[in-house]
Amino acid sequence: MKYKITLNNRVYEVEVEAGKAMLLDEYEAIAPSAPAAAAPVAAAPAAAAPAAAPAAAPVVTGAGESINAPMPGTIIKVNVTQGQTVKEGDVLCVLEAMKMENDIMAPKSGTITQVVTSKGASVSTGDALVVIG
Repeated sequence: MKYKITLNNRVYEVEVEAGKAMLLDEYEAIAPSAPAAAAPVAAAPAAAAPAAAPAAAPVVTGAGESINAPMPGTIIKVNVTQGQTVKEGDVLCVLEAMKMENDIMAPKSGTITQVVTSKGASVSTGDALVVIG
């Protein structure tokens, strides 16, 4: 089967055959093809919106400094709870990204006013993990 995929205004023509994918052609998307490409692009975010809604559910309500994810990945461990006192350098949570475990440490001493993430959560760069007051 042949597919055309638009990513960052570049169109990729891909052929998939018996579990193998092979790039056939790559080219810049131009204005005349934009309306045809706009329908699939518009459909993809609409389909992804319900999946993104639960991820966006955690809202920072605690007072203090928000500690954000430095890269996309999966939270494999949360070491703190709301109300817990932490010292600068304490490991707040562990983020797995690209098969590596990254310790997310407290940049300052304080009290955890909110734990925004949870074990198993997928996070993007800049997503709030915890709030230190």
